[in-house]
Amino acid sequence: MEKITIKIFDSIKDVPENWNAVAVANHFLQLPYLEVLERSAPTNMQCFYIGFYKDLELIGVSLAQYLDLNKLESFGERDNCFKTFIRNFIFRNFASHTLFIGNNMITGQNAFAFQKEISFEEVSYILKQSSKELEVYFKQKGIKIHLVSFKDFYQNCAVEFKKYAFDKIYEFNTQPNMIFEIPTNWKSIEDYYSAFSKKYRDQYKRAHKKFEGISMKELDVELVVFYENKINELYHYVAKNAPFNTFFLAENHFSTFKKQCGDGFKIFGYFLEDKLIGFHSILVNDDVLETYFLGYDEQIQKDKMLYLNMLYNMTEFGIIHKFKKIIFGRTALEIKSSIGATPVMMSGFIYHSNKLVNIFLGKIFKNLEPETVWQQRHPFK
Repeated sequence: MEKITIKIFDSIKDVPENWNAVAVANHFLQLPYLEVLERSAPTNMQCFYIGFYKDLELIGVSLAQYLDLNKLESFGERDNCFKTFIRNFIFRNFASHTLFIGNNMITGQNAFAFQKEISFEEVSYILKQSSKELEVYFKQKGIKIHLVSFKDFYQNCAVEFKKYAFDKIYEFNTQPNMIFEIPTNWKSIEDYYSAFSKKYRDQYKRAHKKFEGISMKELDVELVVFYENKINELYHYVAKNAPFNTFFLAENHFSTFKKQCGDGFKIFGYFLEDKLIGFHSILVNDDVLETYFLGYDEQIQKDKMLYLNMLYNMTEFGIIHKFKKIIFGRTALEIKSSIGATPVMMSGFIYHSNKLVNIFLGKIFKNLEPETVWQQRHPFK
């Protein structure tokens, strides 16, 4: 392999001027988004920006995130059982300092981007070397990194990585990424509705009937700032009731994101009698639409099928604006499949700094991973 050198930056202001040109293939590695992370990262997260150089030329970029789980108020409160208690105890005591190579805040292959052609072999070695250099960085600060995770790779990439630098690192598959590939011949919402089988047309009609009385409105910067306290309250309710969390968004995250990225980040509010009772947000990544965080009033969600209607609205937005696919992420797999998303397996790689723990990491991980039993739905004729 040709010699590739690594430079790690802990501040956006220090990255090279041509960073965006190198990261052009992925909006989530470009400076507008990275500045959002720097200005409004979760309180227990620190971000690092990694440059890869060949002959002094910047040819690739990556993102790393350090999480201090000791600062986390809750790992998630939905599953109140002994297994959850044990899992939380282990994370607090044996994995409280965690390093991610990639982005732990969104689902998808967003760990790296290269301007020039580069082999999977080279990528695997320089990502691993990046983690080692960050471990040394934290050791010098008196912090021992317990767990290192390389996050979210599609199967073709994971298979190649496993041949090289990741050959002895534990590979894990959690919940699949739910992705909606929009047929090229769909031009309108009617095309979407007409493709449903009768059972799912009935579901669509029933959900829209329940939705009566609620209005949806895109929020501009001023409205996001005006409603930010309520947005955070609605987000926090949903986040705390998730099966597992490693962070909670900062209180200024949504307004910072909107100010920084404009139309690249959209928030839609749901109103009942002029009261904000829910919201969903989406990210524009060229011809891919990525769903982001949402929140809702639980009682109204049940009565009005609010979450299902949000999924329909995000799908219809993607169709109308001619996106190629919609990334719905993990969680709520069954209901997402009922609106047309299909599961795509992704892999991560993980190792522990304690050699003994690392030997048994596979067994430990399988016992700690929240169990998901679900049935894939097939809504189209």
